[in-house]
Amino acid sequence: MNEDAYINRRKFLKAAGLTTIAGAAFGIGSLPFNHAIAAPKRLLQNPVLPRVNVSPERVIRTVVGLRPFRPTGFVLKAEKLDGKTVVHNYGHGGGGISLSWGTSTLAVDLALQTKETSFAVLGCGVMGLSTARLFQMKGFPVTIYAKDLPPNTTSNIAAAQWAPVSVYEHGKETPAFMDQFNRAARISNRMFQNYVGDKYGVRWLKNLFLGSDYDYPGGTDLYADPKLHNDPKNYFGYDKVTEMTTMMIEPPVYLNAQLQDFYLAGGKIVVRTFESLRDVTQLKEKEIINCTGLGAGKLFNDTEIMPIRGQLNVLLPQPEIDYAYIVPSYDDLLYMFPRKDGIILGGTFDYGNWSTEPDAGVSARILNGHRKIASS
Repeated sequence: MNEDAYINRRKFLKAAGLTTIAGAAFGIGSLPFNHAIAAPKRLLQNPVLPRVNVSPERVIRTVVGLRPFRPTGFVLKAEKLDGKTVVHNYGHGGGGISLSWGTSTLAVDLALQTKETSFAVLGCGVMGLSTARLFQMKGFPVTIYAKDLPPNTTSNIAAAQWAPVSVYEHGKETPAFMDQFNRAARISNRMFQNYVGDKYGVRWLKNLFLGSDYDYPGGTDLYADPKLHNDPKNYFGYDKVTEMTTMMIEPPVYLNAQLQDFYLAGGKIVVRTFESLRDVTQLKEKEIINCTGLGAGKLFNDTEIMPIRGQLNVLLPQPEIDYAYIVPSYDDLLYMFPRKDGIILGGTFDYGNWSTEPDAGVSARILNGHRKIASS
């Protein structure tokens, strides 16, 4: 176990008070969709959309991230370990940011059933920060124990629009899991609306599913103003385009703002690496919330959790691009998300691949695919 290293809250706030962290971006919210369950409201004809300028010369970075995926879905439960209560909140696949406030709310509710008054959170990604902030909102002291902090977390490498997708494998979910999933989606959607604005990097954005239906995970009413277009000339040559308005979340901005809020509310972070369960159970807190993502596999012997590798290219920003699109095909997955720090181009969805090194061949496929869409 590494020696504890306490983060100086005053130093952090002084450095970060008027700035945002410019972190990497990685699209983790775009697993292909197969199950249409609701028809959009109406057919529309719109002017030609502005096109993304796709070229290798405009690529400013290439990044790779690993989604913590479990075919049966995330783990949200409490268990006893050596006199401690551990509440698990991990394994959200590509829907971690989207579900963060929801599953963290359910995890905090479980933790508070023990009547403890101080809590430990493992992990400082979006799930750990959301959990810790919820304890603070309820008036409880909380300490985060983590190996990495923003901007060096998996959550920083995210696109990320509000759409809780690629969370589980269809056919392997249980009714109990789907109840948790739907409750978490509704809670999280409403919470994120409270953070719309420049400070937290959350905004409403038009989203297009090219050539595809959409299954509206969490409930059709969580997706605003759905439309169906059958106008190939104005929609990249696709005969069917499903449109809706969702929230786009910029993780470098959002996570930095949440970290500042955590410090301002009196939170403490201990930088520590956990090598075994014994390291966890030796913490002074009796109530521990596990938000370690992929790390839960080794730490808590979860043999189901696996990485889903994703790679993307980031282009120079284009302020005129005011929409996102997804081509949800298993054999040719592509997605584009406009951000202030760049145009995010994906995508890949590679099961069981632990490599975080960019692949030149994958980058070429992504760029060629998006260039065809832009020139259609």
